[in-house]
Amino acid sequence: MATLFKDVYILDGERERAQLGHLLVSKGRIQSIFEAAAAPPQADKVVDGGGHTAVLPGFVNAHTHAAMVLLRGLGEEAPLMDWLQKKIWPAEAKLTPDHIYWGTTSAILEMLATGTTCFADMYFEMEGVARAALGAGIRAALCRGIVSGPPVDGVSKIDRSIEENLGLFDRWHGREGLLTVQLGPHAPYTVPFADMRRIVEIAKGRGIGLHFHFLETEWEFGYIRDELKMTPETYLRETGLADAPGVVLAHGVWMDPTWADSLDLSRLTIAHNPCSNMKLGSGVMPLDTWLDKNVGLALGTDGASSNNRLDMWGEMRSAALLHKGVTRSPAGAPALDVLRMATFEGARAFGFANKGLIREGWVADLVLVDLDQPHYIGADEDNLVSFIVYAGTSADIRGTMINGKWLYKDGIYSGLDKDEILHKTREARKAIME
Repeated sequence: MATLFKDVYILDGERERAQLGHLLVSKGRIQSIFEAAAAPPQADKVVDGGGHTAVLPGFVNAHTHAAMVLLRGLGEEAPLMDWLQKKIWPAEAKLTPDHIYWGTTSAILEMLATGTTCFADMYFEMEGVARAALGAGIRAALCRGIVSGPPVDGVSKIDRSIEENLGLFDRWHGREGLLTVQLGPHAPYTVPFADMRRIVEIAKGRGIGLHFHFLETEWEFGYIRDELKMTPETYLRETGLADAPGVVLAHGVWMDPTWADSLDLSRLTIAHNPCSNMKLGSGVMPLDTWLDKNVGLALGTDGASSNNRLDMWGEMRSAALLHKGVTRSPAGAPALDVLRMATFEGARAFGFANKGLIREGWVADLVLVDLDQPHYIGADEDNLVSFIVYAGTSADIRGTMINGKWLYKDGIYSGLDKDEILHKTREARKAIME
């Protein structure tokens, strides 16, 4: 079944100028793009944009913990380690696989309504996350958070979680073209150095990507220096992370861009989480300098317990404005760059090919945006990217399409029972708060 987007503005992170025209989607892919003057082709369904609608690539949330919607609002206004140790980890100890399934499904409702077509998730009981993603039809990059801990029946927690993560890869990687799986060592302070090296070697040997928290806080920088007796730059080199393919470093707030002058970081992607980093007081990464380096840069929300939203449009605006303010330069973090970070770069980092740009033959993961709003008056082909990033919000989204299928359209979800999901999620929240 073919869908025609008629008289729409077409924009992605590699188009400095939007294109007014028509877009034909068929068999889950972008089949053709036409100039506005061309006669639009026939199609089974027509979305008439009337010259007041934009089509963007779907957003890719490059770092989150979806089920943590269940922990939203806990430990507010506390620094990272206090927040984790006093509020989050005790609450997580009460989570069951059923809780995580419903929490993830609730997060998917939130993400679809705000234009996210793919999310990268690190948590535990990830079988439920995989089922939730496949059931909804959303794209996801999954990893089991690998952490140290006391042995059970003679098997260390590190070894158990590595095996769980590898099992997740064997069962779910590539399923229906919607899922990829990475190894998920949590952070330098929760994974011993020798185990980190071992995990990287496993990833290299099996051709699996890695998703890893790195230098989120200044405290972590001090931990590597004082406890591991090395610089973070040495850590990247000695663990093998610097030359492993498909590595995503979440946060990277305290990473120094000059490292790219002595290390080849071209295989790495830093997943920037501006709102979570600000809310936890973790600091501000030097995004403007990283944009000049040969390293991938994507955007994420982090979990809803530290953001507290899963709104990628909000991350775009925050990233663009934050770094202009910090650098005192209106040219810092240009709108087109952050749009690319929020779409194509996240898809590329997690192994999703031909996604994140609007090109003929590419996958039709798309967002429909209503421009018939007061805050878009004056928008045109030349300035639309600035209007999208600085004036628009996710409330302007009319629809979210994945593989050419509407999963969210005009407030209605396809294949998801919103009432049941909210009921089950409220029950899960109540259970972990008792």
